[in-house]
Amino acid sequence: MNSTYILRNGTIVNEGKSTINDILIKDGIIQKIAPSINVDFKVEEINLEGKLVLPGCIDDQVHFREPGLTHKADIHHESRAAVAGGITSFMEMPNTVPNALTQELLEDKYQIGAKSSIANYSFFMGASNDNIEEVLKTNGKNVCGVKIFMGSSTGNMLVDKEKALNDLFSKVPPLLIATHCEDEATIRANTEIYKEKFGENVPINYHPIIRSEEACYISSSLAVSLAKKHNTRLHILHISTEKELSLFDNSIPLAQKMITAEACIHHLWFSDEDYDLKGNYIKWNPAVKKASDRAAIWKAVLDNRIDVIATDHAPHTIEEKQQSYFKAPSGGPLVQHALLAMLEKVDQNVISIEKVVEKMAHAPADLFNINKRGYIKEGYHADIVVVNTNSNYTVNTQNILSKCKWSPFDNYTFNNKIEKTFVNGQLVYNDGIIIEGSNGSRLLFNR
Repeated sequence: MNSTYILRNGTIVNEGKSTINDILIKDGIIQKIAPSINVDFKVEEINLEGKLVLPGCIDDQVHFREPGLTHKADIHHESRAAVAGGITSFMEMPNTVPNALTQELLEDKYQIGAKSSIANYSFFMGASNDNIEEVLKTNGKNVCGVKIFMGSSTGNMLVDKEKALNDLFSKVPPLLIATHCEDEATIRANTEIYKEKFGENVPINYHPIIRSEEACYISSSLAVSLAKKHNTRLHILHISTEKELSLFDNSIPLAQKMITAEACIHHLWFSDEDYDLKGNYIKWNPAVKKASDRAAIWKAVLDNRIDVIATDHAPHTIEEKQQSYFKAPSGGPLVQHALLAMLEKVDQNVISIEKVVEKMAHAPADLFNINKRGYIKEGYHADIVVVNTNSNYTVNTQNILSKCKWSPFDNYTFNNKIEKTFVNGQLVYNDGIIIEGSNGSRLLFNR
C-alpha cells in the first residue's frame, strides 16, 4: 500500500530552520520539497497552513514488554501510542522474558515487531556476564546496539564482573554499547539503611536517596573509563544527576563523539518535589532527583553535552504501581506524550522548536547512523509529524493508547496537539484515530 501525498504550506522545522514549503511523498519517500509542487498524476493533497511539520521522533530507549510481560504492554499497543505521540521509530530494550541474550531470542523479537509494530523498530541485543560469544554475532547493520545493564536489571542481565565488562568493551566495537549506569553495591547499602528505618514502607521520597547521585556517578564514570581504555562507542542512557555531566564533552561535533549521552522526559520534567503528589507514578530507575539536577540536565541538553532526548517508556499496571515502595516497580509510559511535553517547554521558552527536532529526530539518527531517517529531506523515508499549535490536548484514560491506560501526565492539558503522523509515507495517525493497514520497517544502520 503506497499512497501519494502533497503536504501543502506547512511550516517545516528541519536542520535548525523553519520554512514554509510543500512536500511530495510517493512510494514511501520524500520525493520533493519546494514552495509550490504540481504533478500530473493522482495525489491526495493536505493543506497544513499554520501547522508545524516535523521529522518523526526517534526514541532510542523503550521497554515494550514483549515477549513475557504482555499483561503490562506489548508491541502492538505501545507502537500505536508512539505514533500517536509523533514517535515514528523506536529502539527496544532486551530485558523482556526471556531476556534477549541469544541471537535466536533477539530474532524472535524482530519477528514480533514485523507483525505487530505500526512504527519503525529496532531491538537491542542483551549482554550478561557470560554471553560474549552471542553478543559478538550481532550484525551492526540491522541491530541498533548492545545493551549492558551496569545496575538495575531483571533476570540474568546485570553485568557486574570485571572480566565480563572488559571483554564486552574491548571486543564489541564497532558496535554501539548502550548502558544503564547505577552501582548496585551502593544501592544495596542504601537500601539496607532505609529498610532498617522504615521496613517495607519506605516513603517514595527516599527513592533518589537510595538510588543516589553517587550510585549513578560511580557506574557512569566506570563506563566512561572502560570506553576510553578500549576506544569503545559508548552511549549512556537516562542521565539523572548534575555530577555525571562532567563526563561528557561538547567541544566536538556529534559525528566525532565516541561517548554520548541521553536525557529522558521524566528527568527534564519532574523533580523530587513531585513525589508528594505523584508518588510511585514517577518512580523510575535512575530516580528523578533534585530540581538542581533537572536544571543542570536542561543546560547540558541545550549546550550539547547531552545528545538526545528519549523516553525510557516502561509501562506497569496501575495495580503494580500502587504497591508499597519495594514492591512497586520502576518505570512508566511516556511515548504518547513525550513530544507534547517538549513542545510545552518550547512554549515556556525553555528550548527552541529547532532544538527539540535536533534532539528527538536528527541527533538519534546521526548517533546511531540510521539509514535515511530523522530528517525531512528529499530521498529520505517519509516519517513525518504534523502538530497543531492552535489546539490543546488533555490526557485522560479514554485517549491513552498504552495498554496500561495511565500516564504520569494524567489530566494535564498540553498547549499543542499531534494531528497527523506518517510512517514510511503512510498516514498512520489522524486526529486521534490510528489508521491500520501498514506496518513499520526494521531500521537499518550505515555502519
